[in-house]
This record gives sequence, C-alpha cells and structure tokens, in this order.
Amino acid sequence: MSNAVSPELIKTVVLLATSVTIVPLFKRIGLGSVLGYLVAGCLIGPSVFGVVKDAESVLHMAELGVVMFLFIIGLEMHPERLWAMRKAIFGRGFLQVGLCGALLTFAGIYILNLPKEVAFIAGMGFTLSSTAIVMQVLEERGITNTPKGQRVISTLIFEDLSIVPLLASIAFLTPETKHIEHQTNWTSIAIALGAVVGLVVAGKWLMNPIFRLISKAHIREMMTAAALLVVLGAALAMEASGLSMAMGAFVAGVMLSESAFRHQLEADIEPFRGLLLGLFFMGVGMSLDLTLVFDNALWLLGIVCLYIIGKALAVYTVARITKLDRKESVGRMTIMAHGGEFAFVLFSAATTAGVMTKDQNATFTAAVIISMLFSPLIGLLMRKINQRKSTNQEEKVDTSDLDPIVDLEDSVLVIGFGRFSQIVCQSLLVRGINVSVIDRNIENIRAAAKFGFKVYYGDGIRL
Repeated sequence: MSNAVSPELIKTVVLLATSVTIVPLFKRIGLGSVLGYLVAGCLIGPSVFGVVKDAESVLHMAELGVVMFLFIIGLEMHPERLWAMRKAIFGRGFLQVGLCGALLTFAGIYILNLPKEVAFIAGMGFTLSSTAIVMQVLEERGITNTPKGQRVISTLIFEDLSIVPLLASIAFLTPETKHIEHQTNWTSIAIALGAVVGLVVAGKWLMNPIFRLISKAHIREMMTAAALLVVLGAALAMEASGLSMAMGAFVAGVMLSESAFRHQLEADIEPFRGLLLGLFFMGVGMSLDLTLVFDNALWLLGIVCLYIIGKALAVYTVARITKLDRKESVGRMTIMAHGGEFAFVLFSAATTAGVMTKDQNATFTAAVIISMLFSPLIGLLMRKINQRKSTNQEEKVDTSDLDPIVDLEDSVLVIGFGRFSQIVCQSLLVRGINVSVIDRNIENIRAAAKFGFKVYYGDGIRL
C-alpha cells in the first residue's frame, strides 16, 4: 500500500487552512475580508512560502468567482431597471472612465515619462476598478440595493463594458499595424456582437423551458447543475467570442431576472460564488512578485500613490459634477480609487501585441495589486476620519442606507400557491398590498401566470 500523499490535496488543505485562519482575523480587527484573502494568498504564493507555485492557474480558475458574482448582480437587474439606470450607466459611468483615463494617461506621459501608448494602457488599466472588491465592500456594508449602492454598480457596469473597446484599441496601438489586422479586428467585433445577440435570444426563449423540465424531475442537485451550466456556458460563449467571461454571466443574469426561477438560481449559485471569489482574491495575492516589489519599492510606491490620488480626484470631481452630495462623493472615491482585475487582461493583451514590454507589464501588474491591497486600508482610514468628524453621532445617523426598508411596507411573502393561498392573495391584492409568492410546483406557477400572478420557483422549507 502506497503512503504517497497527493501534492494537490496538500495545496488544497493549506489553501483552506490559511483562509480559515487569516480571513476571520482580518474581519475581526476591522480590516475586511478582502485584505485577509489577499494577504493569505501572498503568504502561500511563490514569493513567501511557495506552497502554490503556479498562481496563474489558480487565478484563472478563481475568475469564475467574479463571473458568478456578476451573474447574481444580473439577476437583480431587470431590463426595465437597467433602462431606468441608463443615464447613470452611460452618463456618470462614461464621465468617470473618460476623466480618470485622461488624467492617468497624462500623468503617465508627463510625470512617469512613459511612451504615449504605454501611458494610455497603464492609465486605462488603473481606471477600471475591481468589481469583486467594490461589490464585496457594498455587500459587507449592506448597501448593495440602496440608491447609493445602485449608483456605484451602474458605474461598474460601464467599466466592465468598456473593456471591449479598450481591448479592440490595442490593435491600433500595435507597432506596424497592417490593414489586414484592421479587417480581422472588425470580424472579431462582429463575432462578439453575434455572441451577445445569441445569448439574449437563448436567455429569452430557451432557458425557462429547460428549467421547467428539470424542476418537474424534483432532483435538487439537477437545479444546481443547471444553474452552474447557465453561468459557465454564458461565460464560455463570451470568452470564445473575445469578450469578458464576466460580461457573459451578467447578460445571462439580466435575461433570467424576470424568470420564475431567479431566486432558486441565486440560492444555488451563492455557495460557489463566495468560495470562488475568496479564491480569486487569494490568486491575486499569490500573483504579487515580492522580489520585484522590494527591488523597485520606491518607484512602485510612487506609481501607486500617483494613480490612486489621480483616480480619487477624478472620481470625486465626476460625482460632484453629476450632483451627488459630498458624503456620497467621498464614499465613491474611497471604494473606487484602486485598479482592478481587468487591468491584468488589458496588460497581458498589450504585452502579447508588443505595446508593452514584459518588465512594464510586471511593474504595472504589481502596482495594480498593491492598490487593491491598499483599498481596504483606505476605506478603514476614511471611516476613522468620519467617526472623528461626527461628534454628535446619535443626532447624525446616516439613514440613507436604510432606504430599501421603506420599500418593504405593504409587502407580503406567501409560501405555496394552493387554493387557500389563492383566496388569501386575492383579498390582499384588493387592499393594494404587494404580494410575492413562491411555490415548488411548476404547474401551479404556470396556472398562476395565466391569471396575472407572479409566482417564483422555490422551496419554502429551505431558508
């Protein structure tokens, strides 16, 4: 009998043990779970203990955490809600990306003496905030569904969408760009648009019938498998067409946001999302090359400080121009002043195309990771400053984060849609009360739809 222990199993156990030890500790001392994951990843990565040598493979797999996060955000975004947010997405979002990008590009050219192409790619990479970090902060503060949180999400949506034209722009920045490459570029744009249209069509006419068939079988794990298939299938379709996986998952989420199965999908995806998102942050921590950081400590710190300050100023300015109050503007500036995971995609594509050198890629990737490490610390510092400023905390309680509770007045949740529930719902609706119903019988759901009732698929026994 062999006593050999699987090295993969050792890595997995160390990975879990490190996160279980460090993350709760960081959360307890007020530094947030994101910083805990980043530090945990850094410790077991190649730069410190070297338990995991290949950080790239971990990061690639863990990107699925970000993908699932955006799918869940998509489920919350009804098409009408997105349409209502169009001004915030394409107005404030466009202004923020434009001003941040311009400011950081000029800083790269005139302060860091970078070539124009490199300054543009580095500046735009830093402009795109980390969706994962910002969403985690919004969730931890419980403000994801507040107007304030929705305004931040609308900007993140525009930032995620802007990765497409940014990746396309690399072809025009490449040295010795030829006419053929431009033609190929248009072909890839057509393929990308085709993939988005295909995903919208599948979401509207294919997914609901498939979920109806699976729910009739009453096999709980099959619903989970189907939910994962939708998320990963949408991500794969987008990646194959040259777009971001996260965008595919977001589109799939939006398409299913009006489905009777959306709450069940959310419940099934949630555990995978949490674990993989944590693994993503650990992967980012592992990717930090500490040798490079120590060898170029002052230079890197200078880049990080310059870009964080530049971006923070631009975010604050745009928030004030678009008539947000000072407190919210400072809040947006605090949680969006860092670079994000899309920078790694952009820098990698620019290096492959010959716009950036490998050294420049390594330097700016390290700068983005350090800014992500600083993000929770900046948030903590700003909270401490705000606490000191508000001398009369009892009188100055911020109630803006409690807005959604008002929306829950005159709302009733009914579990099961049998004969008795139907009579109860009718009497409630007559009184103008908003009724939400969940039922696990697919025939009841279809029958209810004929009479204008909106019934969601779900098991009321499962909390």
